[in-house]
Amino acid sequence: MSVRFVVAGTDTNIGKTVFSAALTDALGASYWKPVQAGLQEETDSEVVARLGELPSNRIISEAWRLQTPASPHLAARIDNVRIYPELLTPPSTRSALVIEGAGGVMVPLTETEVFADVFFRWQIPVILCARTGLGTINHTLLSLEALRQRAVPVFGVVFIGDETEDTQNIIGSLGKVRCLGRLPILNPLTPDALRVAFRAHFNIADFQMVIP
Repeated sequence: MSVRFVVAGTDTNIGKTVFSAALTDALGASYWKPVQAGLQEETDSEVVARLGELPSNRIISEAWRLQTPASPHLAARIDNVRIYPELLTPPSTRSALVIEGAGGVMVPLTETEVFADVFFRWQIPVILCARTGLGTINHTLLSLEALRQRAVPVFGVVFIGDETEDTQNIIGSLGKVRCLGRLPILNPLTPDALRVAFRAHFNIADFQMVIP
């Protein structure tokens, strides 16, 4: 079976979509965002397609597209849509697959279920994206604890932002987790710059093992 990963975050707007684009490109993978909340601006699927320079056949359509930019449970309520978590099944692909969650791992998908619950059912290794700034130690360790309490497999942590060696080391040590690398903030953020940064800061071989 092809390599599959879930890319999750410790919070919203931390750069996990940018990392997803880089990883999808590097693996020659397909990309799937199960639930998109907010359609007025560029969607995460569109960002990944643009930054990863991916053809349309490697972008898998969302299961739910919600107009309201909010937590999926609230966006669905406002949009008068019902989300059925049990119907969220990762698609079969010939290539590797990168799945991106919404916000943090404890973001509610419905009134009774958070994304970490879905990740437990899938049993696909999670790559947790974390900021390098102030507060990230607490957020990251709590996110790891929430995943492990649900027996969700954690593949490792990716840092996004400026180098903060002590913070990164203590998360790896206290969190007992592999630190996969750090993606710096890129300005300008272009497909070429992202590709170069990924190759400079990550070892692609770390992501190429076959995982059921």
